[in-house]
Amino acid sequence: MNIIIAGAGKVGFNLAKTLSIGHNVTIIDKNSDALQRIQENLDILPIKGNLENPATYESFLDTKIDLFIAVTNLDEANIISSLVAGDILDIDKKLIRLKNSFFAKSSIKEKLEVDEVVFPVELASNSVIRLLDYPKANNVKSFEYTKLKLISFFISNSHEPFRLENSDKIQVVGVERDREFILYKNIKEILPNDLVYIFGDEEDIKEICRSHEQNSPDEIKRCVVFGGDRLGVDIAKKLAEAKKEVKLVEKDLALCNRATEELEGKVSVINSKYGVTSLFEEEGLVFADMLISATKDDEYNIIKCIEAKEKGIKKVLAINNQNEYYSLMHALGIVVVRGPKMSAYNTIVEKISLNWVVVEKYFCGGKGVTFKRKIFPNSPLIGKSIKELDIEDKLILIIRDDKIYSIKELDCLEENDLIFSFCKKNVAPKVKTWIYEL
Repeated sequence: MNIIIAGAGKVGFNLAKTLSIGHNVTIIDKNSDALQRIQENLDILPIKGNLENPATYESFLDTKIDLFIAVTNLDEANIISSLVAGDILDIDKKLIRLKNSFFAKSSIKEKLEVDEVVFPVELASNSVIRLLDYPKANNVKSFEYTKLKLISFFISNSHEPFRLENSDKIQVVGVERDREFILYKNIKEILPNDLVYIFGDEEDIKEICRSHEQNSPDEIKRCVVFGGDRLGVDIAKKLAEAKKEVKLVEKDLALCNRATEELEGKVSVINSKYGVTSLFEEEGLVFADMLISATKDDEYNIIKCIEAKEKGIKKVLAINNQNEYYSLMHALGIVVVRGPKMSAYNTIVEKISLNWVVVEKYFCGGKGVTFKRKIFPNSPLIGKSIKELDIEDKLILIIRDDKIYSIKELDCLEENDLIFSFCKKNVAPKVKTWIYEL
């Protein structure tokens, strides 16, 4: 495919790195330093130019562009660049990122004639809110065409080693242990402090969580949010809408004032200029069931979560803006939620894959990958059997009527079957090739 990426920031760089494998990628930005970094690290074409100027796209007038992705840090630049490029170029699909949540409630997608709009703040805050229904869970992933979910949770540190039996309702995918993702078939027992990933019926998984995760609260009623920027306010607003008691803590007085105005008195906003530990007792934060540290500073988020755990708060979440801190957060027993930029990157990759045969998702901080392929009507695979892929570090399942089967349990594929593969990152290219070429 011929792909143009507008914006050479963190999201643009990571998208270019991923999509440059097998595709012709051009990245455009007016930031010379960002383009220099890309030229030194990636085998793609960097172009310096004003994304809002039609002249920037003149070299592509005779080229069919399969995908245009606008991911600058400015909503206005993303909107205008998609309009300008769409007006003068032959573009098959357009995808843009927007920060302002106002646009999520508007008809901007139709007005801009874009195929997908990604709202990173909305994605990150929704990941937090989703956990209200799963107080024992670390993360919850949903998939199209099935109600089955991939749910992770920590095993209590006082728990005895044990094994879980797989069935047609649940399948233990693997565990994260010592900062490594290990498939379940490659371990003898689940150990205390393991982060376990289970795929299957959510009610069955919830029951397993209640039996083996004793550290988190059974219900979340009182919440504390650290960070009064756009993301923190969005999380606090959604928690309040869910009828939770919420306190938001922010150092910057101007951000506090803005948060107070936007939250309309439904959330208690606390200005903490120095962010001292005694604040937990003074403001009654110690009585919270869940604390979310949602600033842009990962180190600060880690510190606040550690303080909260020491004060006895049972469930602590940290927004993860730098993937380098992911393993450290997990090692400290902190629930990790992707920050806006990481959410934008992962969601864009997933949405691009929705246009292909196979859907690709990441879990365990990118150490695990899942591929999903649906057997649509008139598929040449209907009535055929498939052979197991002969490599380690993968688990292949077939979902039929929301029940889980191994390849060996079914003679042949039927319409609406789903082929799922969970694997480690190191074998993902081979698994991806296999599932594509079935």
